[in-house]
Amino acid sequence: MSQRVHPTAIVEDGAELAADVEVGPYAIVGGQVRVGAGSRIGAHAVVVGRTTLGRDNVVYHHASLGAEPQDLKFHGEPSQLVIGDRNQIREFATLHLGTESGGMVTSVGDDNMLMNYTHVAHDCHIGNRNVLANGVQLGGHVTLQDWIVVGALSGIHQFVRLGESVMIGAGSMVSLDVVPFCNATGDRAELRGLNVVGLKRRQIDGDASAQVKRAYKTIFQSGLKAAEAVAQLRAAKPADEVERMLQFIESSERGICR
Repeated sequence: MSQRVHPTAIVEDGAELAADVEVGPYAIVGGQVRVGAGSRIGAHAVVVGRTTLGRDNVVYHHASLGAEPQDLKFHGEPSQLVIGDRNQIREFATLHLGTESGGMVTSVGDDNMLMNYTHVAHDCHIGNRNVLANGVQLGGHVTLQDWIVVGALSGIHQFVRLGESVMIGAGSMVSLDVVPFCNATGDRAELRGLNVVGLKRRQIDGDASAQVKRAYKTIFQSGLKAAEAVAQLRAAKPADEVERMLQFIESSERGICR
């Protein structure tokens, strides 16, 4: 047992903790949990189920990871919660296991910040370098790509996808897929333009930035149907960023936010 486990914490037999993992007062770590080097689990946090955390994660006090999903179809199947490296999971955040109907895994990538009271439901997949502000609620089967910011108190409908570098304004209700590099906000969120700040932060500039801006106008302001806009843009041999926008549109099942 690690010497960094507080004497009031409960670490069940079978749990695998790297030697330098810290477990705070009154925390609970279940017997099927694995925690990588450099990670810290705060006071009163609960990490249970088939949950894996990578390296250098910080789970703040009162967070709950790996509980059974809030899904009536769940019947105890051996699903998982898999979390990558260097994530910050703040106070009272809740991340649930996957379900058989959703692929058995809820996943979080690397370098994400999930602020207070964030909820990540069953079978969600969160990429890398995302920020979910206080009180963000993800329904089941939601997918977030990379470099996304979701404003406080926003709700993302089940099965919705947010593309890379999307910005969602605070208090938004998002019920359709949001195309990469776009900015959306509002009750039943609507597009408000491109996430220009996000493009700058990722140093997407020059010709690539200009192509993304032209693509936005073609897709959303030209009056073309989605398939027509995609065909027109692809014929011009677009930059990689634009191609990812087009692939996102073509793979949308819920329809795209406009």
